[in-house]
Amino acid sequence: MILIKGCKAVDPKTGTEKIGDVLIKDGKIAKMRDRIEVSLIGGENGKPGEDAGRKPEDLQVIHGAGLTLAPGLIDVHVHFRDPGLTYKEDIQTGAAAAKKGGYTMVITMANTKPAADSPETVKYILEEGKKTGIHVLPAAAVTVGLKGQELTDMKALAEAGAVGFTDDGIPLMNGQLVMEAMEQAAGLDMPLSFHEEDPAFIRNNGINHGAVSEKLGIYGSPAVAEDSLVARDCMIALHTGAAVNIQHISSAKSVAIVRAAKKMGADVWAEVTPHHFTLTEDAVLEYGTLAKMNPPLRTEADRRALIEGLKDGTIDIIATDHAPHSAEEKAKPLTEAPSGITGLETALALGITELVRTGELTIAQLMEKMSFNPACLYHLEKGWLTEGEDADLVLFDENEEWTPGDYASKAANTPFTGWKLYGKVKYTICGGEIVYEDKSNAD
Repeated sequence: MILIKGCKAVDPKTGTEKIGDVLIKDGKIAKMRDRIEVSLIGGENGKPGEDAGRKPEDLQVIHGAGLTLAPGLIDVHVHFRDPGLTYKEDIQTGAAAAKKGGYTMVITMANTKPAADSPETVKYILEEGKKTGIHVLPAAAVTVGLKGQELTDMKALAEAGAVGFTDDGIPLMNGQLVMEAMEQAAGLDMPLSFHEEDPAFIRNNGINHGAVSEKLGIYGSPAVAEDSLVARDCMIALHTGAAVNIQHISSAKSVAIVRAAKKMGADVWAEVTPHHFTLTEDAVLEYGTLAKMNPPLRTEADRRALIEGLKDGTIDIIATDHAPHSAEEKAKPLTEAPSGITGLETALALGITELVRTGELTIAQLMEKMSFNPACLYHLEKGWLTEGEDADLVLFDENEEWTPGDYASKAANTPFTGWKLYGKVKYTICGGEIVYEDKSNAD
């Protein structure tokens, strides 16, 4: 059993915050009260119960004064590179990074080698995930081999344990195939997630086509590459009724398109990464390949539009797009290095630093974007604080300043190393078990 004393419990489902004690027992949130006396644990109506009189070592007490307790974070967009590319990351190290970042559940992308387009690969990811202490759930591929030509057997993949479908990293260019995929996914009541970048408009990916790319003599990737596919897929989603997640949205016009599609009744969701709401294309000049990602960092106007989308509910989810690469790969020239950055260990702090402390979102709204809404997209009974529910929790200090640099991930390809951030994860609890504890300030 674990008793957390005097924490600020934040429930994103109700938008409420309350100071009090929380008791965790048998993997569940057993009690949430203003005050829970150790001597009365297990009892009712103020009387000792079956657990009263336990030895102190049977109960771990965490002093939560000054700390915030929230549902464990859920990331709907991670690359753990396993199977096939484990020199970058594997399921164990990816999960270690997730735990350090406060995540109790992650959805892995399908662009592994082999791709997660078969029941066997889906089952492998699930089995490896069970060894991590958190929930690692695979999204399966939409098309065979991620080639965009033939749909996978979605029903078989769902039966194997896939929770959704995506060819993330590769846009689907055949509109008719996209419609068929949406119809099948809608029949299974499962979400599809789309990487929206039309390669016809892109000469060099990973860098916005604009002032910075011109300065570098690189054409880059214009926003129209994203906007055009977002518009197409929002309309197909409207016609099919499918739940569609627009991944790592980066363009102001794409935000406006999603907003309009929602008003028309489309079941369209959108996710944004911390790097897209924090940085602009200027970061490429300072950080080089560490600021190269697909879609690219865009203008300050785009960044502000992303934040406004978070505030008005157009953008439902904050996802990391955790994309580890080796140092050797990122050391290549700008036009040759792979796109993507790591993000699991800095996401919460960037949310607090860039959104909460600046007054853009409340802490409850941030948790809605990082736990409750992700759970809703995938129909998961997670993402809120309620007695009797699974004790998947994160306990963090909103005000603690820290500097990223000591990573649990195999990779360190992030521009945020050395930044001063606020919001430090102190404990990550999954299924009632402490799976991560910050010991950086231990005596």
